[in-house]
Amino acid sequence: MKLTPERVTEEAQWVTDRADTVVPLINGTRDRLGEAFGTTVDPVDPEAYRESVATVFADGEVAVNIAAYVGLLRDLDVDGDYPGFVVDEVLGRELAAAIAGGTPLSLLAQATFHYADVTTHSAGGAGIDDLDAALAAGFQTRLPGWAWRETESPFVVDPAELER
Repeated sequence: MKLTPERVTEEAQWVTDRADTVVPLINGTRDRLGEAFGTTVDPVDPEAYRESVATVFADGEVAVNIAAYVGLLRDLDVDGDYPGFVVDEVLGRELAAAIAGGTPLSLLAQATFHYADVTTHSAGGAGIDDLDAALAAGFQTRLPGWAWRETESPFVVDPAELER
């Protein structure tokens, strides 16, 4: 695989164009997680997804890595799928984490990837299932809609309280 600025742009456009597939996966995942955790999670609309894709790909250091994961998963298809189970899971998990951002969101996205992957059945090969699940997990984690993310953390330390 060769990554150029043009290839990164192509992968960004592919991810953007995948909104019709990924947004329903995001919302289905949010519904199931909301039920599991006894909370309501706001749905995501296609425009919010597309804006978030643009934000992620606007950071060149992140964009090149995400483009690589996307490109690898788009081309990955293992005969019988099971022998390729580890590689597509690793790539999907890492893609979801890269999209979500730093810790703790990256860890949440990795966990959510497995949750989304169980119910994702896309046409196009073994890697496409994991790619769609990773996009759903990463963007659902990154996008607003979770009540606990909308409030300030009780663990914030006021710099004025620190001795210097």
